[in-house]
Amino acid sequence: MGEQLRTALRHVAYPLLLVGLVVISTATLRLRWDLGRANQLFLLGTIGYMALLERLIPYEPEWAPNAREWGWYGVYFVLTMIGGALSQVPVSALVFWAAPSHGALPFWAEVPLALLLGSLANYLVHRWCHTSPRLWRLHGVHHVPDKVNVGNNGVNHLLDVLLTQGCVQFSLALAGFSEPAVFVVGLFVVAQGYFVHANVDVRLGRLNHVLAGPELHRLHHSTDLAEAGHYGSDLSVWDHAFGSFTWRPGRRPAAVGLADPGGFPATGRVVASHIQAWRRSARAAGSATGST
Repeated sequence: MGEQLRTALRHVAYPLLLVGLVVISTATLRLRWDLGRANQLFLLGTIGYMALLERLIPYEPEWAPNAREWGWYGVYFVLTMIGGALSQVPVSALVFWAAPSHGALPFWAEVPLALLLGSLANYLVHRWCHTSPRLWRLHGVHHVPDKVNVGNNGVNHLLDVLLTQGCVQFSLALAGFSEPAVFVVGLFVVAQGYFVHANVDVRLGRLNHVLAGPELHRLHHSTDLAEAGHYGSDLSVWDHAFGSFTWRPGRRPAAVGLADPGGFPATGRVVASHIQAWRRSARAAGSATGST
């Protein structure tokens, strides 16, 4: 691929992702497709799209996963999908019970308000996971890799995923937002989550002050805790509001991963990564949490 095509792709990659989101959400709601299945297909499509972009316009070629790492990432992804689906049955039931089929507000007003509330809930829980030593033992699993790419976005402790998703879902449902609005916001969160974590050379410029981009999220994974803010993975407005916005044009982390690599098992030790929160509880109380 020529440099001109790469430059063009850097400019259109994110808009194309948003266009796909609008097309899928509109078709799903108008044609009354199953919301859960549409969400899963959109998730897989987003991962495939980001993986392709990582090959065409990589930010850091050395961050490309090797075959062994793809295997580890696949195990984490499958475990999270299966375990999350089984463990969230009661959560889903309560959300279904609490969320009305039609919201009190017009749909066009529901979506941005639901996005703001869901983003705030996610920001607060995410920051809490960095400042609480006990929760850090769960969330820190995600920060173990010394590279940031679309594959290891799924490297998470199962309970960390359940906590974050549960808080966001409950906040939206209990606020009275309709299922369609929650569905659309969910697609946006999926798109943003994998976009900001992708190893792609896409720069949003001033838009980074409103929407989180890969430039911001790489700083979140920095080993330099002074710059590792950016707890928002969809909107960056809450980082501005709560003083955790550290990005400036051209700023990039010197290294990503853990400030104390020895505090967690290696990513390839999947079982150990999930049980270390209990087996090493004494050390957890004194471990660095990555707070800023």
